[in-house]
Amino acid sequence: MTIKVGDKLPDVKLVRATDNGPEAVQSADYFAGRKVALFSVPGAFTPTCSARHLPGYVEKAAELKAKGIDEIAATAVNDAFVMGAWNKSAGSEDITMLADGNGEFAEALGLTMDGSGFGLGKRGQRFSMIVDDGTVTQLNVEQPGDFSVSSAEHMLGQL
Repeated sequence: MTIKVGDKLPDVKLVRATDNGPEAVQSADYFAGRKVALFSVPGAFTPTCSARHLPGYVEKAAELKAKGIDEIAATAVNDAFVMGAWNKSAGSEDITMLADGNGEFAEALGLTMDGSGFGLGKRGQRFSMIVDDGTVTQLNVEQPGDFSVSSAEHMLGQL
């Protein structure tokens, strides 16, 4: 079943990429008590993700926070080391990287895709959501190959 607006996020383990290395976090704890702009990409360092998706959130971080977002987080079916390197390469301190190395979060959300044709295996779909105290208040899932409704610009228009 795919998550929808009004649902609580499933409680699964994610791994936050930090300067001190990977740090395990439970999604229920991470999203509790704050408003988070979360976006998901099929993979760190992939073309659209690196050229447009992450840079858009870096560029619009201050505007998102000015509209009530407490934290901006990115997730992908990659390990925390890759997510941390991607943030150092193209991100900013305004973005928290949440690694979903085994795809358990994407699976629990019902938002997986098969990237086998590109050598990627099972991945998370490209999407964005606003999560308020663990509850999804906005959800934007891209059609395969598209990049529009999961952008930072689109999310700003929803706030």
